[in-house]
Amino acid sequence: MTGTSYFFTVVTHRRRPILCDDPIRLALRLAIEQVRSRRPFTTNAMVLMPDHLHCIWTLPDGDNDFSSRWSQIKHHVSYSCSQQYSATLSKSRQRQRMAAIWQRRFWEHQIRDDLDMERHVDYIHFNPVKHGLVAAASEWPYSTFKRFVRDGIYAAD
Repeated sequence: MTGTSYFFTVVTHRRRPILCDDPIRLALRLAIEQVRSRRPFTTNAMVLMPDHLHCIWTLPDGDNDFSSRWSQIKHHVSYSCSQQYSATLSKSRQRQRMAAIWQRRFWEHQIRDDLDMERHVDYIHFNPVKHGLVAAASEWPYSTFKRFVRDGIYAAD
């Protein structure tokens, strides 16, 4: 897919360490698949951490509407998992009928060139090591690292 690529950081509400839990992971996978079927994008790289995720998406040429895609994904996960992951919500969140899964916003960065892409992909895959969750990126099960090894982009070590 040709188009613009973006790096994202999406964080859980109050940094709750829930994203690697099976119900959330499965809901997130399904939400991404459903949104992608309606609004195409390519996931270039991704890591799922306990309280946040990083990913790079490439959108189709002329399409820069990543916000509605994230909104739909977050809504689907929140709806699917709200009973299992309830929490005390602020009055503002209650008025807006928001679930206790995601922070309201996300951070995005437009990838500028091949070097910028390479640095962000490496950052994504090294993130579990940086946070002390594993000794090597290959040990973390919730990332695209193994896909990069399979495709010959990274060495297994």
